[in-house]
Amino acid sequence: MEFETIDLTKHRDMVIRFRKDSFQVSFGTTSDFGKEDVYLNWLETKIKAFPKGFVMVKEDEKYIGQVELSIREYKGKDIGYVHLFYLIPEKRGAGKGKALHQYAMQFFKNYDVKEYHLRVSPSNTHAYMFYRKIGMVDIGPELNGKVIRMKGRI
Repeated sequence: MEFETIDLTKHRDMVIRFRKDSFQVSFGTTSDFGKEDVYLNWLETKIKAFPKGFVMVKEDEKYIGQVELSIREYKGKDIGYVHLFYLIPEKRGAGKGKALHQYAMQFFKNYDVKEYHLRVSPSNTHAYMFYRKIGMVDIGPELNGKVIRMKGRI
């Protein structure tokens, strides 16, 4: 697998499609996705700050996923944050998530953080079980129970 920094000129339509599909899988709808230009502006800012954290995942010359990682402050300390782990439907459940996780762990180690967080929809049972399997633990519900915040150690 290769990890290539997102180029919004080249990957614009794909990142929107992948992100919307992640909403569909997580929440059963894309209605909370918001405006595409807001997402693209946010991505542009994040890519400038963390170019190796916002990447397309490529295998056999085909884009099969997307990863969005950054460093943020949480309760007075810097943590790693996973905004998105995404794989196209035909690549899910085939062990590819482990490679995305390994990429994230190396990214976070480069920033010398000791823990990382993410949010997962409680209805996205496959993702939730994957995160539990890699050692993440629940911190608790957020956004009125719409998501569960989880943390892991690096």
